[in-house]
Amino acid sequence: MSLQEFIPTPRFEDYREKFRDFFRLERHDGVVVAAAHTVGGPIQLSVQNHRALGQMLKTLGADPENEVLILTGSGEEFMMDSDPDGFALEDQDMPYWAYEYAYKDGRINVSSLINDLEIPTIGIFNGPGFHSEIVLMCDITLCAEDATVFDLHFDIGSVPGDGIHSCFQELLGVKRAAYALLTGEAITAQKALEWGMVNEVLPREQLLDRAAAIAEHIMGQPRITRRLTTQVVRRPWKKRIVDDLDGGFGIQMFGHVSKQKSIHGRQGISDTVQYVRDGRRNNFDKG
Repeated sequence: MSLQEFIPTPRFEDYREKFRDFFRLERHDGVVVAAAHTVGGPIQLSVQNHRALGQMLKTLGADPENEVLILTGSGEEFMMDSDPDGFALEDQDMPYWAYEYAYKDGRINVSSLINDLEIPTIGIFNGPGFHSEIVLMCDITLCAEDATVFDLHFDIGSVPGDGIHSCFQELLGVKRAAYALLTGEAITAQKALEWGMVNEVLPREQLLDRAAAIAEHIMGQPRITRRLTTQVVRRPWKKRIVDDLDGGFGIQMFGHVSKQKSIHGRQGISDTVQYVRDGRRNNFDKG
């Protein structure tokens, strides 16, 4: 008998309760559905839920009972707003939170999705929103018919270097990614499908059922086959992250510190994303 025992792995019942204010977690036969939310509705970005994402992904990855992850937002939007007081901490101590929030937590979020989950992932882009990389970088991505993919960073005065650049450059190529990052281009669901950003476009009410059907298909193969196949299909993302994620985050962090003020205020984000709600391609073309 070994002189030491295994450290217990996380229990689903425990961490489902722990993360309940950020994610609704359900698991059936090894398939986990994680629905991100803010007080039950679409995600409103904050320092707190930004950190919770990486914590949740690492915890799921440490539980051997989890076999497939379906990751989605809540309601008719993915993320189109920020918590009214969600960045008060940034204003109180910008240098500290530029590192803690922008650099450390942000890098963990992206790297955890790619490196800490040894299981297949299915992302659901349930409606328009920024920070879509969290579902676009899943192994398979389903998209609502009325969803819009866009990045707001440049338009709010931030360097788009926190993972969305890695996502867009990998999926769109250099030229399309540059245009999307510099102009805030609103990419429709159909265009996202044509450009290879998502795999299927469906009515919102069909997304979870379709994801469940794909998960059931994946679960039809042995556990080792599923997990090792994930390592093969995820290899391009691993290389992309190693090549440029840290550098991009470092550049964005320098921009945050040099401004010495939070740029994620609710009013600023609301005003910036209005063109997406209006159905326009970008902010600077008014028609």
